[in-house]
Amino acid sequence: MLPNTGKLAGCTIFITGASRGIGKAIALKAAKDGANIVIAAKTTQTHPKLPGTIYTAAEEIEAAGGKALPCVVDVRDEQQINSAVEKAVERFGGIDILVNNASAISLTNTLDTPTKRVDLMMNVNTRGTYLTSKACIPFLRKSKVAHILNLSPPLNLNPLWFKQHCAYTIAKYGMSMCVLGMAEEFRGEIAVNALWPKTAIHTAAMDMLGGSGVESQCRKVDIIADAAYSIFKRPKSFTGNFILDENILKEEGINDFDVYAIKPGHPLLPDFFLDEHPDEIMKETESHDPVPEVKEEKPQSEPQPQLQSQPPPQPQSPPQPRLQQPPPLLQQQQPPRAHFGAVEETFRIVKDSLSDEVVKATQAVYQFELSGEDGGTWFLDLKSKGGKVGHGEPSDRADVVMSMTTDDFVKMFSGKLKPTMAFMSGKLKIKGNMALAIKLEKLMTQMNARL
Repeated sequence: MLPNTGKLAGCTIFITGASRGIGKAIALKAAKDGANIVIAAKTTQTHPKLPGTIYTAAEEIEAAGGKALPCVVDVRDEQQINSAVEKAVERFGGIDILVNNASAISLTNTLDTPTKRVDLMMNVNTRGTYLTSKACIPFLRKSKVAHILNLSPPLNLNPLWFKQHCAYTIAKYGMSMCVLGMAEEFRGEIAVNALWPKTAIHTAAMDMLGGSGVESQCRKVDIIADAAYSIFKRPKSFTGNFILDENILKEEGINDFDVYAIKPGHPLLPDFFLDEHPDEIMKETESHDPVPEVKEEKPQSEPQPQLQSQPPPQPQSPPQPRLQQPPPLLQQQQPPRAHFGAVEETFRIVKDSLSDEVVKATQAVYQFELSGEDGGTWFLDLKSKGGKVGHGEPSDRADVVMSMTTDDFVKMFSGKLKPTMAFMSGKLKIKGNMALAIKLEKLMTQMNARL
């Protein structure tokens, strides 16, 4: 863990989405120095699945040694942003650091993303970041510290990061483009950088996306808080960088990253937008070995400091998404019997593993469009009592449709083909609710324990 130095004592930090998760973790780290924290977030009453409000966050910040100003802010509302900025300046005398953390996500393809969901992501991620920055900049220019930090990824133009969730990628990259533009516009006055995790980070939102159990493949929010703290210590000349949390902490002398793991030693999920070396991806696609560590490309030479920057690479082979890696479902089982088709035998084993508990935890209908021998349409209904599997279309509309060859289907369920690799290499096509697709991988883990 990165120790506090007290350098942020008396600094005023305006953080969007600071009522929980990464935003709150950054706030608590700064509070230990005695910083003033403006909690700009929407939540005023506890959400049943997302604990924490601006008021509970304020109590934690005060207890950690900081001063807190909770402000009700929906970053889609320019008036609420401006009002919170005015209150911050009135209360603390200015703003030294802005953290644009608020974000909305929907991992759905173009045809399955409703317009209101597109508007939400664009308005929260891109527009919200732009407007909050615009409101804070006049005061940041007066600060000796003067940092803007966006929680957004390197601008990786590999088309595979666009094809499955185009709207989300555009909205998230909008935040990164704010870094690119504002770093140049305010060079010498305000440091503007982006910070992105190398691995999945465990938050309540991650639990909702990946289901319970995903935390073992994640790191704690502390790693982002420490990385942000390291950035805030840098001078204004440190600007225009797209920083990975692990990289900047290595510069701080931290080499033991197990301290940040929820489950030390357990394989970690790489985050979105970070490519691996294409040769390793193809080599590992049908491997039994653990997913290889994400390897970053070396930054190209730039006229400005880009120590942690990951310049947009040219399109290359498939990257690794944030999807849970299932253990083999059929490993150590008898091979499919000859008089049964391999697909039918696979579904038989799946059916034997179902229960009301599994159905209650999943609540989704999956449809498989398989090409090749024993192919056709198959389904896994995890909404009906006890669960159902079978040949043909499900009685209820499928939440997720997965298309692949029968060979790849059997390989995937037997652990010989990793779903993440299959998905991003184009062997597995997914239509529908991506969060429920991720849930199916968690289900494989549960079923494996019963076999």
